[in-house]
Amino acid sequence: MMVKEVTDESFDRDVLGSDKPVLVDFWASWCAPCRELAPTLDAIAAEHGEKLEIVKLNIEENPATTSRYRVMSIPVMKVFRNGVVVKSIMGAKPKAKLERKLQDFIG
Repeated sequence: MMVKEVTDESFDRDVLGSDKPVLVDFWASWCAPCRELAPTLDAIAAEHGEKLEIVKLNIEENPATTSRYRVMSIPVMKVFRNGVVVKSIMGAKPKAKLERKLQDFIG
């Protein structure tokens, strides 16, 4: 599975309407920790994509969703299940640590 981009327009359909948990990576191109996190999320998506979908939302290009979920600092990841935020993870993390935090969804 690939990490795909979502937008204000596609968020409700792609994230809230998903039949499996979705991790949303709120990011921006100028954010160095966000860029460092990208390969880790790609690897997790490749290994666990059948259980957990991973998407990215650029906060600068999608202000409505960014505001709706009160994203004040990045990187932040939010896991949605059945349209509700069930977990938030602040900051870039190494792959093993991030997988531990996501164990409820990928285990």
